[in-house]
Amino acid sequence: MPPKSDSVEGIVLNFVNQERVLRHMKEMMISRTEQNRPLNSQNVADALQKFSLKKTAVQKGLDALADSGQISFKEYGKQKIYLARQDQFDIPNGEELEEMKKANSKLQEELAEQKKITSEVESEIKGLQSNLTLDEIRSKEARLQSEVQEMEEKLKKLQSGVILVKPEDKKIIEETFSEKTNQWRKRKRMFKELWDNITENSPKDQKEFKEELGLEYDEDVDVNFQPYSEMLASLNKRRKVSR
Repeated sequence: MPPKSDSVEGIVLNFVNQERVLRHMKEMMISRTEQNRPLNSQNVADALQKFSLKKTAVQKGLDALADSGQISFKEYGKQKIYLARQDQFDIPNGEELEEMKKANSKLQEELAEQKKITSEVESEIKGLQSNLTLDEIRSKEARLQSEVQEMEEKLKKLQSGVILVKPEDKKIIEETFSEKTNQWRKRKRMFKELWDNITENSPKDQKEFKEELGLEYDEDVDVNFQPYSEMLASLNKRRKVSR
């Protein structure tokens, strides 16, 4: 009479028989000549830790199953090796195994197709999640309408001939810009001439020397003189034309 499935002997027997089936199927797929690895009590105890079974209880269960003929065992000195009884399993022959391989291959293809479909669905979901909600769209629309209204009001003022900047203020701004830009260019030139004279025969690396002195070029602080120079040239050109 087989032991209850929730008893120590039932749990051990179920593991030994399942281990036999799994190992056989794996070996049949790889090589028909390989032999199953037998189990000792430590192997079984390690595998059944989730059931909180101690090695002593597992050993007793294995011995009881062996004594009742439900599993096989062999002794090697003091070591006992346990195996599932071979006569209780319906082992597939070569033709059946070939059919199983074909079925497995078909299942693998179906699995790959399902993974592809799942990936496409997940990609579509991510795309939908990145879209704005209705409330967000309404909020953005209101903000853009407000900006458009402000820009239209400015445009109307310009079209009506309203002077937003007084001529005298504009002249002061242009003159100040021209003066500061020219000073900037002049000082850059003066510095370059002075620096070239200092470092001409210096054995020091110019970059290291500059860092040692705590000097910073415009580029070191993300400032480019070229756009300002072009603006000044454009301003001077407009002044010549207006004269």
